Amino acid sequence: MKNKFESLELGQFIPLHYHHNMLNDTIRMKGFKEAINLVVKPGAKVLELGGGTGVQSFFAAQKAQKVYCVERNPELVCAARSFLAKNINGSKVEVIQADALHYLPPEPVDVVICEMLHTGLLREKQMPVIDSFKKRYWEKFGSPLPVFVPEASIQAIQPIEQNFHFEGFYAPTILFQDPCAIQERSKSLGNPEVFQLLSYAEPFSQTCHWDGEIIIAEDGQLNALRLITKNILAINMLTHSTVDWHTQYIIVPLSTPIAVSKGDHISIRFSYQGGAPLNALSDSLEVRLVSKRVPVFELALEALNYPSKFQSNTTQMHHH
Repeated sequence: MKNKFESLELGQFIPLHYHHNMLNDTIRMKGFKEAINLVVKPGAKVLELGGGTGVQSFFAAQKAQKVYCVERNPELVCAARSFLAKNINGSKVEVIQADALHYLPPEPVDVVICEMLHTGLLREKQMPVIDSFKKRYWEKFGSPLPVFVPEASIQAIQPIEQNFHFEGFYAPTILFQDPCAIQERSKSLGNPEVFQLLSYAEPFSQTCHWDGEIIIAEDGQLNALRLITKNILAINMLTHSTVDWHTQYIIVPLSTPIAVSKGDHISIRFSYQGGAPLNALSDSLEVRLVSKRVPVFELALEALNYPSKFQSNTTQMHHH
């Protein structure tokens, strides 16, 4: 049975007010502006897939000779054209109403901007769009491939004890967290484990999956996992640094909480397709306690009766 959300294609038709709200996200805007400024060389040709309001194309147009901005939603196409007409170098941008999944530019381009990013690479079509673009671009123009913005995404999972009580109402549900805020309702039970390193210019699988173990660092009630997606927008070869942007963290509740102690090993398995609905991760998620830590060291100390043993050694040393 097809997922009931797929017919709505949630990720592909984001309402206009949401895009206007994204313009307010200063960290995102500054990151992309810096990355595009770094990657787009004077006179370059640029393609943006999923242009939205046209803001990234505007950043690119400051140095580029020509920018193709592709957007599927007719309402956004009108908005982008109207905004770009009011901005310097906006005339260098051609806004094209088309589906990014099938569009190819009329000529080779130097840079491709594609920001269809959602935590976990879920919901939005970043992976299928870039994968499809590379195959078709290769057939039409051959190598080299353009530079991609973002260049890469790094995904990690972290064990969490989450407070799901809201004014006394218990609701273990998927939650979003601002990566820049202090999370008072979350207690970290271990370090984030990287499960995927995706470089967009390299061949990649459409599946996001992990089958691994995490070592618990704190005693607690493991009742959720935090999904972290860090996007490398650009790499500055001169300074050996990167321009990064984190999408919002997602807290995924576990169906059955597990009481854990420091040193315990937890096995985590999941598998989902890039662009799948949010519940695809939780639906495939299996978390179990593999081994309880045995407090060997503490037991050994007790058995040895440590202080008296230490004293007898020191007295022997004095005799020599």
